[in-house]
Amino acid sequence: MTPLPHAFRRLAGSNLASQSAQQIGLAAAPLVAVLALGSDVTGTGLLQVAQTLPFLLLAVPLGVVADRTSRRGMMALGELTRASSFVAIVLLAWFGGLNLWLLALLSFIATVGAVAYSVATPALIPAVVPRGALAQANGRIELVRSLALTAGPALGGVLVGWTGASPAFAMAAALSLCAAGALSGLPDGAPPSDQPRRNFSHELREGAGFALRQPLLRAMLLTASIFNIAYFVLQTVYVPYAVRHLGLSGTGVGVTLAAYGGGMVLSALLVSHTSRSLSPGAQMRVAPLGAVAAALAMLATLWWPSPWLAGACFFLIGAGSVIWTVATTTLRQAVTPHAMLGRVSSINTLATYGARPLGAALAAGVGFLGGEKACLGAAVACFMLQAALVLASPLSRLRTMPG
Repeated sequence: MTPLPHAFRRLAGSNLASQSAQQIGLAAAPLVAVLALGSDVTGTGLLQVAQTLPFLLLAVPLGVVADRTSRRGMMALGELTRASSFVAIVLLAWFGGLNLWLLALLSFIATVGAVAYSVATPALIPAVVPRGALAQANGRIELVRSLALTAGPALGGVLVGWTGASPAFAMAAALSLCAAGALSGLPDGAPPSDQPRRNFSHELREGAGFALRQPLLRAMLLTASIFNIAYFVLQTVYVPYAVRHLGLSGTGVGVTLAAYGGGMVLSALLVSHTSRSLSPGAQMRVAPLGAVAAALAMLATLWWPSPWLAGACFFLIGAGSVIWTVATTTLRQAVTPHAMLGRVSSINTLATYGARPLGAALAAGVGFLGGEKACLGAAVACFMLQAALVLASPLSRLRTMPG
């Protein structure tokens, strides 16, 4: 394994701090809304909208910005924006001025910073590591994300439960500042200075057109969209299903859901071995087929209501998602011109996050008509569809990464 450059280690450290800040903020905000502000489910729903809407509204426009300016500077500005929002929450909570609407507004602004950072990161990596080390570097970034996803929500919950809102958001703000500071001295990652500057909407259409015309990218976007619809159908129905049918307590539900993070961490630790042992096409098949097996394991709990089967479902989905993300990010970096990486990465972000509310809405509709069992069936059907799409696409036939 080739040692990665020192600049990449700084970038990975920045990602760890950034992802941890994001996860603490995502976990702390609804807890503060319920415990400190007395919010009901409508209020927590408002917060969820505020924390996800920037990905839908701003991912693609910010992708255009990332292809026009310093990607490192855009990431740093995103983290400073998020830190400022968290500091404002701390001050409002300290002086007793925090309410649900202000919490939602500041959460929205913090997520805008998160979108800027996440869109620019895949576009900066090729400026930091050599082409032959992209898969290794993407695997390291995914390991960092997995660790933050596993530990961040628990840490945010503990801080809010033990000490209140201020310390949780203060820690998140400090982590965002660390993330911005760690970027100092990294390559700028800006597009070539002689690249012609064109109309904003033209560049937007150019990036979307390239992603939709390129066969490999088009298959990746479609698969990712359907996978996320399926996963959010499953996630939406799981908590009431686990309590009513599996007989799990709140702790039991949390433990089974945590298996997702455990699968991510284990898969991220083994990603270098996976990349060497499996062809790109095989890596593309692992996650979609593993998701089908996971969904069938959850469906089997209708007859064998075991928390072990439920935990295995989330573990398999988490493990497969890392393999998919590393392989598809590396492929996207290989086939996309450097000057368009920000836009194409942002379209991938839009496809991923934009599908999630669709999955939640599908679960609500199917659940209303047929109940929890029908939702599990819908999730299995969607997971089977995304696996069939991959198997029929050129992704599954890739023997090497394109030149």
